[in-house]
Amino acid sequence: MASIDFLSPLHRKTTRDYLARVNEFPKAEAAKIAKRFDAEYWDGDRKYGYGGYTYDGRWRPVAEAMARHYGLKRGDRVLDVGCGKAFLLYELTQAVPGIEAVGLDISEYAVSHAKEEIRPSLRVGNATDLPFPDDSFDLVISITTLHNLYCDDLDSALREIVRVGRKNEYIVVESYRNEEEKANLLYWQLTCESFYTPREWEWWFQRCGYEGDYSFIYFE
Repeated sequence: MASIDFLSPLHRKTTRDYLARVNEFPKAEAAKIAKRFDAEYWDGDRKYGYGGYTYDGRWRPVAEAMARHYGLKRGDRVLDVGCGKAFLLYELTQAVPGIEAVGLDISEYAVSHAKEEIRPSLRVGNATDLPFPDDSFDLVISITTLHNLYCDDLDSALREIVRVGRKNEYIVVESYRNEEEKANLLYWQLTCESFYTPREWEWWFQRCGYEGDYSFIYFE
């Protein structure tokens, strides 16, 4: 396993008012709505999730960095587990023409509202039971998805990523290193079920036989 950070520059571009997030609307009610992963979560008010998640090209530098690091080439197969609207997956197809990109997400809304060019390569499904044969993909990625699972489902999802990957894997999850980051994470999140320190996440990876790369998102 190796810690490789492709996302921090993108994550830090967003300004977050943690106290407003907690005080502006009942947090429990907002979480209930967000966990439907429907229109309100993706394109509704900010208190329910993204506050409107539209394509703006911000994922292109991430895709290019990942393509260089993993040496992606025409004919390689890439799977995004928890692809959402698949903007990153689309950018990977632009960065490396000729790759076969596949995305899976639990949200029917996200898949049906994904970027038109990549939509035929997406399907609705659950990370705990990936509908693909063993060793199917040269790169499996999962970006800010697995922390939304309870521990039993997290165990299954990690093992599924290991099963379908044949070369490289890369996971990004939310984490905290101190009490301030823990509080900010709890204030900001709407859908998380697994709250772990980096050391605990690494324990999970080892437990499930995950030997791929990873990075953590912190709410500083």
